[in-house]
Amino acid sequence: MRAGIIGLPMVGKTTLFKILTKADIKVADFSNQKGVSPFGISRVPDSRLDQLTLLFQPKKTTHAVIEYVDIGALARGKHTQDLNLENVRTVDVLVNVVRAFDTPVLSPKQDNINPRMKIGELDFELILRDLFIIEKRLERVEKDLKKMKTLDLHHEKSLLEKCQEWLELDRPLRSLELTSEEKKRLRGFTFLSEKPVLHVLNLPDSEASQLAGLTEAYQLQPIVDQPNVEATGVCGKLEAEMAELSDEEAFAFLEDYGLSESGLVRLINVTYRLLGLMSFFTVGKDECRAWTIQRGTPALKAAGTIHSDLERCFIRAEVIPWNLLLEMRSLSAARQQGLLRLEGKEYVVQDGDTINFRHSA
Repeated sequence: MRAGIIGLPMVGKTTLFKILTKADIKVADFSNQKGVSPFGISRVPDSRLDQLTLLFQPKKTTHAVIEYVDIGALARGKHTQDLNLENVRTVDVLVNVVRAFDTPVLSPKQDNINPRMKIGELDFELILRDLFIIEKRLERVEKDLKKMKTLDLHHEKSLLEKCQEWLELDRPLRSLELTSEEKKRLRGFTFLSEKPVLHVLNLPDSEASQLAGLTEAYQLQPIVDQPNVEATGVCGKLEAEMAELSDEEAFAFLEDYGLSESGLVRLINVTYRLLGLMSFFTVGKDECRAWTIQRGTPALKAAGTIHSDLERCFIRAEVIPWNLLLEMRSLSAARQQGLLRLEGKEYVVQDGDTINFRHSA
């Protein structure tokens, strides 16, 4: 999975990127390099996998990962022209960083803290960019239709006009209901307002204990009620300090601020929820590993995430929930107790399932 970090200038995008990926970079390293978008990998924390690792003592443990791309600042009025669109094209979700702290760097007018308004500004810029692309494409389609009237061109024109009407109402395409065929037709346009978005409020340390009431405090309910939108918060300065600590020190640090989890864990969990993702596990002496799939994925397709041969030569899936496996202490004990279920290719994998795939490859 790939997430693109965007936002207006001076909101803490690079700070968040460094926290998530532990990248050793400075803003000056790339702020003047047009088209350069740093990227890094963040391990997805999963206590379930950690417990399975303690049980099986494998040679290695492999967590799921998210790749983050620091796409850059969205300058007001430039309609995203400065963004590295090659990187935007490949991301699954946009992570929009929103400033909710005072800064002496900006003028009093720019320093206005209103996250809801800033979120609206972002959508406005994305909508403008998408409208520009649609207008250019419609001009081309109309010229082509004068030369040769085809059903495919008529379908494309109708769909683009449908999207144009929606955008002109100041509504992002992520909230427009589309059929799977329509989504397929739009895929090549890389519409930014169509992508799911996670708004991340960068809060001052003084508000660390109020993260649970973020939506109410900043009146974000109308925003998070929209399709394909989520919101969460981090205290960027606090998280940056915590990233330098050991696990034990970080735990004590969180307790001091009345927090139950780090911003990294919270952000990743919200991202998974937004995209409808979950994890299943494979275990053994060689490796314990988490695999990321969409909720509702059948066993046959889940096998394919490991290797195409497993999907092609699938026979059965041996399935047991991770917590039940911990109770049994081993797969053989679970099998003897009749708790290791045999499931067919249509079985819908559940979050936290531990699976051994039988195959003929």
